[in-house]
Amino acid sequence: MRIPYETPPTLGREFIELAPEIVAAILLTLSAGWQQACSAADVNADAGEVLMTERLRDGMRGALKNSPWKLIVLPGTESRSKSSVMLPDGRTDIPLMMIEVFLRTQEHDPHAIIECKRIAGSDTHLCREYIVEGVDRFVSGKYGENHAVGFMIGYVLSGTPTAAAAGVNAYLSRVSRTSDHLVLSTIIDSPTWYSRHARAKPLSPIDLHHAFFGFADVAEAARDLASE
Repeated sequence: MRIPYETPPTLGREFIELAPEIVAAILLTLSAGWQQACSAADVNADAGEVLMTERLRDGMRGALKNSPWKLIVLPGTESRSKSSVMLPDGRTDIPLMMIEVFLRTQEHDPHAIIECKRIAGSDTHLCREYIVEGVDRFVSGKYGENHAVGFMIGYVLSGTPTAAAAGVNAYLSRVSRTSDHLVLSTIIDSPTWYSRHARAKPLSPIDLHHAFFGFADVAEAARDLASE
């Protein structure tokens, strides 16, 4: 059966839409990758964002070894927001390629982009950075200019994932952007969030899926598994 990675072709540069099944596959791969990442002694709330992202990337690759999903996890790389931009104007954290999308479109640029940020619901600076240096890169077209879907990961330094999402929404309310609020999603069993953002170009909005990963729950689950 053909996996519905995207909508039918359009004129001009291919506009890449991801079916719900593929969004779920990416979120599940991220979750499984984070569990593997947290087995490393250097992954904790004091670790740097780059180290955590590299561990997450390795964990995702490990999780995909026995997976039916044909995802390719690329290294972080400099990127150009548009084909007309000659010098790189961004650096993507975790780009993904999908074999079927490439075979159909010959699109060499990433087919999905995951942006990673440190977050804590009680830290107003980190909540602002999550939006300004994360979400808004998708909104402006700096990342995923021809994508209908993007992904955000928050490394929860303190508090809970729910508190992290609430902190981000509190910042959005303070800057009069309530239409950009994160809402709880049911696309996979574990909690993730979803937001939709208007863009000037292309005219269609971008949908962002957010997962907030903490440390305590993963460590506790690993201890429980070891004790069985």
